[in-house]
Amino acid sequence: MSTHESCRTDERQRAMLTTPRCDRPSGYSEHVAEVRPAYLEALTLVERLHRRLLDVIKDEFDRRGRSDVNAIQALLLYNIADKELTAGELRTRGYYLGSNVSYNVKKLVETGYLHHARSRVDRRAVRISLTEKGHDVHNLVAGLYDKHVATVEQIGGISCDEFTRLNQSLARLERFWTDQIRFRL
Repeated sequence: MSTHESCRTDERQRAMLTTPRCDRPSGYSEHVAEVRPAYLEALTLVERLHRRLLDVIKDEFDRRGRSDVNAIQALLLYNIADKELTAGELRTRGYYLGSNVSYNVKKLVETGYLHHARSRVDRRAVRISLTEKGHDVHNLVAGLYDKHVATVEQIGGISCDEFTRLNQSLARLERFWTDQIRFRL
């Protein structure tokens, strides 16, 4: 969608939100009543799925007798992979969803899963990357995901086409929420 089209969409959304109820198109409140339960269910599922993913990762670590990192830290190490980032970049790129990124980065540095070094360009910034131990955790999570990829269609009953549609819908929902923040809708 072009910027011009996006602006027109934003204008239409603002108009719908600010238009007095009596001037709204017929069927508007019925449409809202129809969308509301589906939207609220999607919100619940997104939140629940993230928690369930953390449970799945924790379970895999428990099966292997690994209690050295928690699921959030394992997911963080998986997402960093071979990149060298600042703690701020972890959040802005969506690699870390929690509010306490500094705490987890500090713990992972202390326990030897992350390297940290001052940036050569900006001495205030600390760049982080995985150590060998960090790569081991990354590989464990990657192996878990590979196992899921191999069985999700047969056992989970979710096809590639369904994932494509799901991902498109989730990307549009993310864009909608981003616009809500950016344009204060």
